[in-house]
Amino acid sequence: KKINMNNNNNNNFNENIGQSEHLLHLSVYNKDTAFNMSERRKLKLRGLIPPSIETLQQQLSRALSQLRSFDTNIEKYIYLSSLQDRNQTLFYALIMNNLVETLPIVYTPTVGEACLKFGNNWRVAQGMYFATEDKGNIRSMLDNWPREEVDIIVVTDGSRILGLGDLGANGMGIPIGKLSLYVAG
Repeated sequence: KKINMNNNNNNNFNENIGQSEHLLHLSVYNKDTAFNMSERRKLKLRGLIPPSIETLQQQLSRALSQLRSFDTNIEKYIYLSSLQDRNQTLFYALIMNNLVETLPIVYTPTVGEACLKFGNNWRVAQGMYFATEDKGNIRSMLDNWPREEVDIIVVTDGSRILGLGDLGANGMGIPIGKLSLYVAG
């Protein structure tokens, strides 16, 4: 079935979805508790999320409280990464409304520690990975990207990350962090 919906970012959601709960796993469109009752009925989300309806400001207040409950910046980084994977609207609103507090977590200096621990803290695939064995297959691999429209890319070879040496695939934290800053800015 076709679902047409605007999220907080005013992105059009026009995808074929087999089951509505998949919408809750698409961070670009997921609004969590900010879906109004009409959207919940139309998208068959009733019962899949808590019944209270929150504004973005209410969500921001809760998310900021959760962020501040962590003791270390790496714990805050992991929380923000999880939020970005679940609800990009809320993630970027939290970053933009709390720049002084969040920028050192999303990027330097915390991103260096995040890269060192990237393999241990990895949660959800972000970005694309290419190895030397992929030579000759790059075009077909690029076609695997799930979206037609790409506005910006950040590329790294994973070497000399913030003076930490060659981190290989664990250096993916750098492009993720840079893209977060570019989008928030």
